[in-house]
Amino acid sequence: MGNYSITTLGAATELLSLPLDQPLAEWTDPRIVQVPRGISRHVVRFVRAQNQIFAFKEATTRYVLREHHLLRELADASVPVVDAFGTVIDRTDSDGQPLESLLITRHLPYSLPYRSLFTERSLPDLRSRLLDALAQLFVRLHLAGFFWGDCSLSNTLFRRDAGSLAAYLVDAETGETHATLTTGQRSHDLTIATENIAGELMDLQAGGYLSEDADPVEMAMSLAPRYQKLWTELTDDEVYPSGESYRIEERVRKLNSLGFDVSEIGIRSEDAGSKLRFETHVVEPGHHARRVYALTGLKVQENQARQILSDLARFRAKWIEGVGHDIPEDLAARKWLDEKFYGVLSMIPTELRKKLPDAELFHEVGEHRWLMSEKLGRDVGRPAAVEDYVQTVLSKLPDTAVRILTEPTTEELPVIRE
Repeated sequence: MGNYSITTLGAATELLSLPLDQPLAEWTDPRIVQVPRGISRHVVRFVRAQNQIFAFKEATTRYVLREHHLLRELADASVPVVDAFGTVIDRTDSDGQPLESLLITRHLPYSLPYRSLFTERSLPDLRSRLLDALAQLFVRLHLAGFFWGDCSLSNTLFRRDAGSLAAYLVDAETGETHATLTTGQRSHDLTIATENIAGELMDLQAGGYLSEDADPVEMAMSLAPRYQKLWTELTDDEVYPSGESYRIEERVRKLNSLGFDVSEIGIRSEDAGSKLRFETHVVEPGHHARRVYALTGLKVQENQARQILSDLARFRAKWIEGVGHDIPEDLAARKWLDEKFYGVLSMIPTELRKKLPDAELFHEVGEHRWLMSEKLGRDVGRPAAVEDYVQTVLSKLPDTAVRILTEPTTEELPVIRE
């Protein structure tokens, strides 16, 4: 037996029975599973333990400790990243020979690598949604003072988010944190990302997963203007005449509509008080998701939250119209949660509920009902919509909570050694 030192968040007794004193590439434990993944510079193995999936990545102690710290720091800043669960360092084999360290992260439920997005049930305008999600992730990283250094599609996981995509950072080993990033640092990060993404899209096209009329370079280059538009909206100062201070509130509402809260603002008078300069100092993402959680206790993604708030507003307005007096929002939220949200989910067979997150299921059923009603020229009603959705869509979907592959596929790519 060799030696090791393991540090985890919470109890992890089942992980102790893994062959932690052996090189990761030589593990033959029956709990090892294959899940869709991208290219990795290091040996990576996925293990089913404690009713969840953990990813183990082997690297030098310096890289493992550094990446673990960066992932925790980004998570604390509310940036969408994989959950850093623990580290295994000071490893030696049975002969006392030193082994590289291990980084342990939790596998992100309902997530897919970019290649799977192009090979499975596709979203409308997938390419645009993919780049929009990457641009939003980049902005959130840069607002947190994080320089990625090696952004690529392979270093990102994606979740479906009410008709859009949400992007999550997976690999942070090349990253750096700063109090703020300079314009040059942000520009350099985007340049690296554009080059990497163009290459990956070319590989997709060569494999027949991207149409021949698509231009991978042009697609990759569209990342920067998407990023710059959102960055400008969130960070640029604006100057208003002093008599138009109401426009400051309009700006705050605009930032809220983009999914961000202004946690600190600065207002400075200029030109002898004739003008007011509005400065956005700190912008926090997750405006709609926090609002949904406060009203319902549901933890959802930002676009799902937008849909829920819109549906809740319609539900409350209809209730107010029916009774003829105002209804408190929190009371309406509780009634909506019981009657509509869980009412829809209760009609879906239990064995199929795990295929998508609850909020995504609720959204898809609503979209399916609208499409059916539009086609037939009348409202088909909730029971018919749910039944048809289950039969024609949900029953045919793979289980995306934790997608286990029975054998290597094009999604299970070989390790690239440095």
